[in-house]
Amino acid sequence: MKPVIIGSRGSALALAQTRLVMAELKKKWPGRNFEIHVIKTEGDRRAELPPAQDEELGKGLFTGELEQALLKGDIEMAVHSLKDLPTTGADGLMLAAIPKRANAQDVLITRGADLKEELPYGAVVATGSPRRAAQLRLIRSDLQTAEIRGNIDTRLRKFRETQEWSALLLAAAGIERLKPDLKGLTATLLPFSQMLPAPGQGALAIQTLKENAEDIRKLAGALHHAETAAAVEAERMFLHALGGGCREPIAAYAEVLPDKMLKLEGIAWLIGEAKERRGELIRRLDQPEVLGVDLAVEITR
Repeated sequence: MKPVIIGSRGSALALAQTRLVMAELKKKWPGRNFEIHVIKTEGDRRAELPPAQDEELGKGLFTGELEQALLKGDIEMAVHSLKDLPTTGADGLMLAAIPKRANAQDVLITRGADLKEELPYGAVVATGSPRRAAQLRLIRSDLQTAEIRGNIDTRLRKFRETQEWSALLLAAAGIERLKPDLKGLTATLLPFSQMLPAPGQGALAIQTLKENAEDIRKLAGALHHAETAAAVEAERMFLHALGGGCREPIAAYAEVLPDKMLKLEGIAWLIGEAKERRGELIRRLDQPEVLGVDLAVEITR
Protein backbone atom coordinates (compact mmCIF):
# COMPACT_ATOMS: atom_id res chain seq x y z
CA MET A 1 0.00 0.00 0.00
CA LYS A 2 1.42 3.38 -1.00
CA PRO A 3 2.23 5.86 1.79
CA VAL A 4 -0.10 8.70 2.72
CA ILE A 5 1.62 12.00 1.91
CA ILE A 6 1.30 14.71 4.58
CA GLY A 7 2.10 18.29 3.63
CA SER A 8 3.99 20.54 6.00
CA ARG A 9 5.50 23.99 5.97
CA GLY A 10 9.28 24.01 6.08
CA SER A 11 9.84 25.87 9.35
CA ALA A 12 11.28 23.95 12.28
CA LEU A 13 8.10 24.44 14.30
CA ALA A 14 5.82 23.36 11.45
CA LEU A 15 7.89 20.22 10.90
CA ALA A 16 7.82 19.43 14.63
CA GLN A 17 4.04 19.79 14.63
CA THR A 18 3.65 17.61 11.53
CA ARG A 19 5.90 14.93 13.00
CA LEU A 20 3.72 14.90 16.13
CA VAL A 21 0.64 14.39 13.96
CA MET A 22 2.36 11.65 11.95
CA ALA A 23 3.42 9.86 15.13
CA GLU A 24 -0.17 9.88 16.39
CA LEU A 25 -1.45 8.63 13.02
CA LYS A 26 1.02 5.73 13.14
CA LYS A 27 -0.24 4.83 16.62
CA LYS A 28 -3.85 4.83 15.42
CA TRP A 29 -3.11 3.10 12.11
CA PRO A 30 -0.05 0.83 12.60
CA GLY A 31 -0.63 -0.88 9.26
CA ARG A 32 -0.36 2.33 7.23
CA ASN A 33 2.68 4.25 6.04
CA PHE A 34 2.92 8.03 6.21
CA GLU A 35 5.47 10.41 4.68
CA ILE A 36 6.01 14.16 5.07
CA HIS A 37 6.32 16.39 2.03
CA VAL A 38 7.76 19.83 2.83
CA ILE A 39 6.33 22.86 1.02
CA LYS A 40 7.77 26.37 1.43
CA THR A 41 4.98 28.93 1.70
CA GLU A 42 4.88 32.61 0.85
CA GLY A 43 4.53 33.36 4.55
CA ASP A 44 7.74 31.43 5.31
CA ARG A 45 9.61 33.46 2.72
CA ARG A 46 8.26 36.82 3.86
CA ALA A 47 8.39 36.21 7.61
CA GLU A 48 12.17 36.65 7.61
CA LEU A 49 12.03 40.05 5.87
CA PRO A 50 12.51 43.25 7.88
CA PRO A 51 9.13 44.88 8.62
CA ALA A 52 9.79 47.72 6.15
CA GLN A 53 10.05 45.18 3.30
CA ASP A 54 6.83 43.39 4.11
CA GLU A 55 3.44 44.98 3.50
CA GLU A 56 1.45 42.61 5.70
CA LEU A 57 1.63 38.96 6.74
CA GLY A 58 -2.05 38.18 6.32
CA LYS A 59 -3.90 34.97 6.98
CA GLY A 60 -3.52 32.49 4.13
CA LEU A 61 0.13 33.30 3.40
CA PHE A 62 1.21 30.32 5.52
CA THR A 63 -1.44 27.96 4.13
CA GLY A 64 -2.10 28.76 0.46
CA GLU A 65 0.61 26.58 -1.08
CA LEU A 66 -0.39 23.61 1.08
CA GLU A 67 -4.01 24.01 -0.01
CA GLN A 68 -2.99 24.15 -3.67
CA ALA A 69 -0.94 20.96 -3.21
CA LEU A 70 -4.03 19.24 -1.78
CA LEU A 71 -6.19 20.36 -4.68
CA LYS A 72 -3.57 19.16 -7.21
CA GLY A 73 -3.22 15.79 -5.48
CA ASP A 74 0.44 16.28 -4.57
CA ILE A 75 -0.39 15.62 -0.91
CA GLU A 76 -3.33 13.93 0.81
CA MET A 77 -3.31 15.75 4.14
CA ALA A 78 -2.02 19.14 5.21
CA VAL A 79 -1.10 20.02 8.78
CA HIS A 80 -1.64 23.66 9.74
CA SER A 81 -1.45 25.79 12.83
CA LEU A 82 -5.15 26.54 13.13
CA LYS A 83 -4.57 30.21 13.89
CA ASP A 84 -2.95 30.59 10.44
CA LEU A 85 -6.03 29.33 8.59
CA PRO A 86 -8.53 31.91 7.32
CA THR A 87 -11.94 31.58 8.95
CA THR A 88 -13.50 30.94 5.54
CA GLY A 89 -12.33 27.62 4.09
CA ALA A 90 -11.00 27.06 0.58
CA ASP A 91 -13.40 25.53 -1.96
CA GLY A 92 -13.06 21.76 -2.23
CA LEU A 93 -11.24 21.36 1.09
CA MET A 94 -12.34 20.51 4.61
CA LEU A 95 -10.94 20.24 8.11
CA ALA A 96 -10.93 16.50 8.66
CA ALA A 97 -9.62 16.71 12.23
CA ILE A 98 -8.60 19.12 14.95
CA PRO A 99 -6.37 17.21 17.41
CA LYS A 100 -6.31 17.93 21.13
CA ARG A 101 -5.06 21.41 21.78
CA ALA A 102 -1.70 22.25 23.34
CA ASN A 103 -1.25 25.09 25.84
CA ALA A 104 -2.92 28.20 24.39
CA GLN A 105 -1.14 30.66 26.68
CA ASP A 106 1.54 33.17 25.76
CA VAL A 107 4.99 33.15 27.35
CA LEU A 108 7.08 36.10 28.45
CA ILE A 109 10.78 35.48 27.80
CA THR A 110 13.11 37.67 29.89
CA ARG A 111 16.57 37.72 31.35
CA GLY A 112 15.01 37.11 34.74
CA ALA A 113 12.44 39.89 35.21
CA ASP A 114 8.74 39.76 36.07
CA LEU A 115 6.25 41.49 33.74
CA LYS A 116 4.29 43.52 36.27
CA GLU A 117 6.98 44.67 38.69
CA GLU A 118 10.56 43.96 37.64
CA LEU A 119 10.74 45.17 34.04
CA PRO A 120 12.07 48.75 34.12
CA TYR A 121 9.84 51.73 33.35
CA GLY A 122 9.48 52.12 29.59
CA ALA A 123 10.99 48.68 28.91
CA VAL A 124 10.87 47.38 25.33
CA VAL A 125 9.07 44.08 24.66
CA ALA A 126 9.64 42.41 21.29
CA THR A 127 6.54 41.09 19.52
CA GLY A 128 5.22 40.96 15.97
CA SER A 129 1.61 40.66 17.14
CA PRO A 130 -0.82 43.62 17.39
CA ARG A 131 -2.92 41.43 19.72
CA ARG A 132 -0.06 40.99 22.17
CA ALA A 133 1.05 44.60 21.92
CA ALA A 134 -2.45 45.93 22.62
CA GLN A 135 -2.96 43.70 25.67
CA LEU A 136 0.53 44.48 26.93
CA ARG A 137 -0.42 48.16 27.16
CA LEU A 138 -3.39 47.20 29.34
CA ILE A 139 -1.04 45.53 31.82
CA ARG A 140 1.46 48.40 31.86
CA SER A 141 0.91 51.50 29.77
CA ASP A 142 4.59 52.51 30.03
CA LEU A 143 5.88 49.46 28.16
CA GLN A 144 7.08 49.89 24.58
CA THR A 145 7.02 47.27 21.81
CA ALA A 146 9.48 46.44 19.05
CA GLU A 147 8.59 44.60 15.86
CA ILE A 148 10.15 41.15 15.49
CA ARG A 149 9.73 38.49 12.79
CA GLY A 150 11.01 35.02 12.06
CA ASN A 151 10.74 31.56 13.56
CA ILE A 152 11.18 30.86 17.27
CA ASP A 153 14.94 30.27 17.09
CA THR A 154 15.40 33.45 15.04
CA ARG A 155 13.40 35.49 17.54
CA LEU A 156 15.32 34.08 20.48
CA ARG A 157 18.63 34.84 18.73
CA LYS A 158 17.53 38.41 17.98
CA PHE A 159 16.41 38.85 21.58
CA ARG A 160 19.76 37.65 22.92
CA GLU A 161 21.59 40.01 20.53
CA THR A 162 19.47 43.08 21.29
CA GLN A 163 20.20 44.24 24.81
CA GLU A 164 17.81 47.18 24.40
CA TRP A 165 14.93 44.68 24.50
CA SER A 166 13.87 43.62 28.00
CA ALA A 167 11.45 40.87 27.01
CA LEU A 168 10.04 38.76 24.17
CA LEU A 169 6.52 37.36 23.79
CA LEU A 170 6.01 33.90 22.25
CA ALA A 171 3.32 31.21 22.18
CA ALA A 172 3.65 28.50 24.82
CA ALA A 173 2.63 25.79 22.34
CA GLY A 174 5.57 26.62 20.08
CA ILE A 175 7.99 26.49 23.00
CA GLU A 176 6.60 23.15 24.15
CA ARG A 177 6.64 21.56 20.69
CA LEU A 178 10.00 22.85 19.49
CA LYS A 179 11.85 22.85 22.84
CA PRO A 180 14.32 25.62 21.89
CA ASP A 181 17.42 26.47 23.91
CA LEU A 182 16.36 28.84 26.70
CA LYS A 183 19.64 28.74 28.62
CA GLY A 184 20.11 31.96 30.56
CA LEU A 185 16.52 33.06 29.96
CA THR A 186 13.38 32.94 32.06
CA ALA A 187 10.05 31.80 30.57
CA THR A 188 6.91 32.90 32.41
CA LEU A 189 3.44 31.73 31.39
CA LEU A 190 1.00 34.64 31.23
CA PRO A 191 -2.47 33.93 32.65
CA PHE A 192 -5.48 34.48 30.40
CA SER A 193 -6.53 37.31 32.72
CA GLN A 194 -3.49 39.21 31.41
CA MET A 195 -3.11 37.91 27.86
CA LEU A 196 -5.85 36.23 25.82
CA PRO A 197 -4.51 34.19 22.88
CA ALA A 198 -5.14 34.45 19.17
CA PRO A 199 -8.26 32.49 18.16
CA GLY A 200 -7.17 28.88 17.64
CA GLN A 201 -3.74 29.36 19.23
CA GLY A 202 -2.20 26.07 20.34
CA ALA A 203 -4.45 24.01 18.06
CA LEU A 204 -3.54 22.14 14.88
CA ALA A 205 -5.78 21.35 11.93
CA ILE A 206 -5.60 18.48 9.46
CA GLN A 207 -7.01 19.50 6.10
CA THR A 208 -8.07 17.15 3.30
CA LEU A 209 -10.10 17.12 0.11
CA LYS A 210 -13.86 17.02 0.54
CA GLU A 211 -14.44 14.63 -2.33
CA ASN A 212 -12.97 11.25 -3.24
CA ALA A 213 -10.98 10.91 -0.02
CA GLU A 214 -13.11 8.95 2.43
CA ASP A 215 -10.18 6.76 3.39
CA ILE A 216 -7.94 9.78 4.05
CA ARG A 217 -10.65 11.56 6.03
CA LYS A 218 -11.14 8.43 8.12
CA LEU A 219 -7.40 8.22 8.87
CA ALA A 220 -7.24 11.87 9.91
CA GLY A 221 -10.54 11.74 11.79
CA ALA A 222 -9.09 9.32 14.31
CA LEU A 223 -7.15 12.26 15.79
CA HIS A 224 -10.17 14.56 16.12
CA HIS A 225 -10.79 15.99 19.60
CA ALA A 226 -14.39 17.20 19.82
CA GLU A 227 -13.97 19.53 22.81
CA THR A 228 -10.99 21.28 21.24
CA ALA A 229 -12.93 21.62 18.00
CA ALA A 230 -15.88 23.25 19.77
CA ALA A 231 -13.64 25.67 21.66
CA VAL A 232 -11.67 26.85 18.65
CA GLU A 233 -14.83 27.07 16.51
CA ALA A 234 -16.28 29.55 19.01
CA GLU A 235 -13.07 31.58 18.96
CA ARG A 236 -12.85 31.62 15.18
CA MET A 237 -16.50 32.58 14.79
CA PHE A 238 -15.90 35.47 17.18
CA LEU A 239 -13.02 36.61 14.97
CA HIS A 240 -15.04 36.08 11.78
CA ALA A 241 -18.07 37.96 13.09
CA LEU A 242 -15.84 40.93 13.92
CA GLY A 243 -14.35 40.83 10.43
CA GLY A 244 -10.86 40.40 11.83
CA GLY A 245 -7.63 39.01 10.45
CA CYS A 246 -4.18 38.56 11.92
CA ARG A 247 -3.31 42.28 11.94
CA GLU A 248 -6.24 43.41 14.09
CA PRO A 249 -5.97 43.32 17.91
CA ILE A 250 -8.54 40.56 18.50
CA ALA A 251 -8.11 37.76 21.03
CA ALA A 252 -10.35 35.00 22.34
CA TYR A 253 -10.24 31.87 24.45
CA ALA A 254 -12.97 29.27 24.97
CA GLU A 255 -12.95 26.55 27.61
CA VAL A 256 -15.24 23.60 28.18
CA LEU A 257 -16.96 23.66 31.56
CA PRO A 258 -17.76 20.49 33.56
CA ASP A 259 -21.49 20.66 32.78
CA LYS A 260 -20.97 20.46 28.99
CA MET A 261 -21.17 24.20 28.64
CA LEU A 262 -18.69 26.34 26.72
CA LYS A 263 -17.38 29.67 28.05
CA LEU A 264 -15.87 32.19 25.65
CA GLU A 265 -13.95 35.31 26.63
CA GLY A 266 -12.94 37.80 23.98
CA ILE A 267 -11.30 41.19 23.61
CA ALA A 268 -11.09 43.45 20.57
CA TRP A 269 -10.15 46.96 19.55
CA LEU A 270 -12.76 48.16 17.06
CA ILE A 271 -11.73 50.38 14.15
CA GLY A 272 -11.64 54.01 15.22
CA GLU A 273 -11.80 53.23 18.95
CA ALA A 274 -8.88 53.56 21.35
CA LYS A 275 -10.50 51.64 24.20
CA GLU A 276 -10.86 47.87 24.15
CA ARG A 277 -14.15 45.97 24.12
CA ARG A 278 -14.17 42.88 26.32
CA GLY A 279 -16.85 40.33 27.11
CA GLU A 280 -17.64 36.79 28.24
CA LEU A 281 -20.55 34.47 27.43
CA ILE A 282 -21.55 30.87 28.11
CA ARG A 283 -23.56 28.63 25.77
CA ARG A 284 -24.07 24.90 25.30
CA LEU A 285 -21.10 22.91 24.06
CA ASP A 286 -22.96 22.05 20.86
CA GLN A 287 -23.45 25.76 20.02
CA PRO A 288 -19.90 27.05 19.40
CA GLU A 289 -20.80 29.08 16.32
CA VAL A 290 -23.72 30.73 18.11
CA LEU A 291 -21.45 31.51 21.06
CA GLY A 292 -18.83 33.18 18.90
CA VAL A 293 -21.34 35.32 17.02
CA ASP A 294 -23.28 36.23 20.17
CA LEU A 295 -20.16 37.45 21.94
CA ALA A 296 -19.11 39.52 18.94
CA VAL A 297 -22.56 41.13 18.88
CA GLU A 298 -22.44 41.67 22.65
CA ILE A 299 -19.17 43.59 22.67
CA THR A 300 -20.06 45.75 19.64
CA ARG A 301 -23.28 47.13 21.14
